[in-house]
Parts: sequence; structure tokens; C-alpha cells
Amino acid sequence: MTLPPDVDPAGLRDLAVEVASRAADLVRVGAQAGVEVAATKSSRVDVVTELDRRSEALIRELIAVARPDDAVLGEEEGDTSGTSGVRWVVDPVDGTVNLLYGIGEYAVSVAAEVDGAPVAAAVVDVVKGHVYAAALGCGATKDGVRLQVRAATDSGSRLVLTGFGYRSEVRAHQGACVARLLPVVRDIRRMGSCALDLCHVAEGMADGYVEEGPRPWDWAAGRLVVTEAGGRFELLPGHLGRLEGWPKESVVVAAPAAGWDGFVSDLAAAGFLL
Repeated sequence: MTLPPDVDPAGLRDLAVEVASRAADLVRVGAQAGVEVAATKSSRVDVVTELDRRSEALIRELIAVARPDDAVLGEEEGDTSGTSGVRWVVDPVDGTVNLLYGIGEYAVSVAAEVDGAPVAAAVVDVVKGHVYAAALGCGATKDGVRLQVRAATDSGSRLVLTGFGYRSEVRAHQGACVARLLPVVRDIRRMGSCALDLCHVAEGMADGYVEEGPRPWDWAAGRLVVTEAGGRFELLPGHLGRLEGWPKESVVVAAPAAGWDGFVSDLAAAGFLL
């Protein structure tokens, strides 16, 4: 990808870190005061809190001050157009159900992209305070320390991260796929934040990640973190892609590049992929 001359991935990464860290501070303080459901979206289990809204409003404000001509796509407020060629993709709280229940696995995710490809990213673990960051061609870091995915391993030794959607029929399909995958891997974990799951693959805490249905704001930043750490990320055709309103490539997959083919083969056999 050829970047416009005025696009500096490292500079955008630094801005992403600043913005995501400020929003994470807001969410952290707000969580201590208590969290309640403000609304639901695709189903009654797909919840929004006032902290989601306040976090996104702050992110948009900070980006507008620093780069007023950029576009922004946010989970809560949708798409805002821009003229610079840079679009920010933000999830103000990734793992809202965890936040609601006091489970310490949720994050603020901020990515900058050009022509649909990420060039800079930051994922801030709100509870633990870890900052994952990446810039195109510059590698990925956790709290400033370079990240590297795990070495490739055989199917039976893989620890796989996954997640579930909000629609009951989708959950039923995902559950069946997980049941078929479980006997051929070391184990499966469901943590509750797509952005953090991708970062965990990047830092070598897992051997792969698969989930059907995450939206771009869920994976935009984590995608760059994992690929800059030596992993591979793809959107592959799945069950949801046959339903109206969903892209054909509905399954998010990430793993170390060296073991990619074997992982994808296992996912196909389990029914995740069409």
C-alpha cells in the first residue's frame, strides 16, 4: 500500500495511544461509580452503557481537535465523513458486558486506516492499564515492549480464543462449531473482548482466535497489532455471510503466520468456514 505523503503511521499511532488512553481513564473512573444499561441494540443482550457513549464522544472530540479533516467510524455514533483520506475506527468500550458485570477484560480500541487498511492502532486494557500499540511497518508493542506471536504448533497443542454474537441463531451455530473444534485443540477460551483477544494472540498468550460476526470497530486496531507482531489476520466466508445485511466474509481469524494453513483447516472442518 502506498501512503499519502502526509500520512505518518508512527505519528498516527502516538495519537491513537493518547486518545485511547484518555478514553480508558474516563471509563475506568466511570466504572468505579457503577454501570447500568442505557439501551440495547441488535438484541436484548447487546447492551450500551452511558460510559460507551461518553467514551466515544471524548474520542471524537480529541480526534477532531488533532485532525479535523479525518473521517471517524464509531460503534455508537456511526460514520462521519472526512477529506484527508484517513479514517479512524473506534470502539469506545470493547467488552461492554464484561464492564457491566465487573469482569476485568474490556478495552478502548482506536485505529487509523487509509483505503480500508489499518496504518496505526492502540488498544488500551482499561482494568490492567496495558497499552498495545502498532504502526504499519514499525512493529507492535505492549507497554513499549516489542510483541511477537507464538511459534507455530500442531493442532492438538493450540489454545484458541473465541467469542459469541448476540443473536440466538448465530450463537447456536457458533456453539456447535466450538463443540466440534474443542476435541482437536488444547483448549478454548472465551474472554469477551475481540480487541484484547487479538492482542493476546499478538503477545503469544494464545495460538489463534476465531469469531463469527465482529464488526470493524471490534477488530480494526487488534488486526494491526497482531499482524505487526508476526501474525496473520483474515476475514473469511462464514454462516452469517448468507444472511441479509452481513458481508460474505463474516468470520474473523487470527493466528501466527507460520501455522496459518493448519488452523484454517481445523476451523473449516469444525464448520466455522463455508
